[in-house]
Amino acid sequence: MSTFALKSDHVILPGGIDGFGYVLVRDGKILGVQVDDPAPGVEVVDRMGYWVAPGYVDTHVHGFMDHDVMDCDPAGIEAIAEGLVRHGTTSWLPTTLTASVEDTARACRSVLEAHARREPGFVGARVQGIFLEGPFFTEEHKGAQNPKYLMDPSIEAYDAWQAACGHLIKKSALAPERDHTAEYIHHVTADGCVAAIGHTSATYAEAAAAVLAGAKVFVHTYNAMSGLHHRDPGAVGCAMTSQDTFAELICDGQHVNPVAADALIRAKGWEHVFLITDCLRCGGMPDGDYFLGELPIVLSGGAAHLREGGNLAGSVLTMAHAVKNVVDWGLVTAEQAIRMATEVPARANDIADRCGSILPGRDADLVVLNADLTVAETYLAGEPVLPEGE
Repeated sequence: MSTFALKSDHVILPGGIDGFGYVLVRDGKILGVQVDDPAPGVEVVDRMGYWVAPGYVDTHVHGFMDHDVMDCDPAGIEAIAEGLVRHGTTSWLPTTLTASVEDTARACRSVLEAHARREPGFVGARVQGIFLEGPFFTEEHKGAQNPKYLMDPSIEAYDAWQAACGHLIKKSALAPERDHTAEYIHHVTADGCVAAIGHTSATYAEAAAAVLAGAKVFVHTYNAMSGLHHRDPGAVGCAMTSQDTFAELICDGQHVNPVAADALIRAKGWEHVFLITDCLRCGGMPDGDYFLGELPIVLSGGAAHLREGGNLAGSVLTMAHAVKNVVDWGLVTAEQAIRMATEVPARANDIADRCGSILPGRDADLVVLNADLTVAETYLAGEPVLPEGE
């Protein structure tokens, strides 16, 4: 059996513990964490001065390295996973776009195929479920979603998509002002899926009604939703004030001003705000022309916009950069930022039983960070993976 110990003075553990310890790994699994020296014969990998944390958990990813979930290509899903892990992300939710019912089913099926054929040696982030971003949105706040396929929430469509992917769907987003919202939320939450609010013109009351029905995540908060006004708090006001809900946040400096990010974190507490990338196929790629589903987009200067209309699309962010940004902006501590990219998204998306924390019996999926929070190395099932470009 292969056993080693990662030694660090900054091990991020559940329960708000951050300090010295040895993370013991045997045959790709975490044995536990101890402060005493390991037994003789156990290799010690010295990472003093580094952060040792759970691998990042990105629960909103459309694509990377010129591949997109909506390509409906299992090989493309694998390529995205291979790219993500080199940036510290070890778990992800492949994310669909607003498309036809049939194309959404094809995309879900391709994720299942990639997930099912994963073999023990594959060096890529683990699929922990699927996020359906659409098609149950509003025209006014469609953002970069294709308006041709917008529709009311449909239990029949959801069930068909779940059947297509072997029940991998873990999160589904909707605009609460559409018809059949409460029935849909009740159905998906009973099915073990997280209901989310996004791409919406909802009033505060409509968003709050969705929360009462069981929705608990706000999709890329601020972006593509009714804003906060002192006489009409909107969906943003509901995100800020609702109890026991979680808010996604894109911290690339393009989608949300750092002051607005600060306001959200102060309102909800960092424990209920989690970092996402909303990364597109042009992530990791040079400036140029790309597609988001059927819609042409242009990447220029780190921002992706629809070619027609100019709406800001998703990002080219990595979780590692998001963590570094919120610390560099002075919004949270390094420890809090790391938890906002690991523990919090895992809890918010009901996958904390599999990822997001360093616990005995879990896969040894870890990220080792330099003092400046750049990625030094990633461990996937206990095997080191060098960062992109190394």
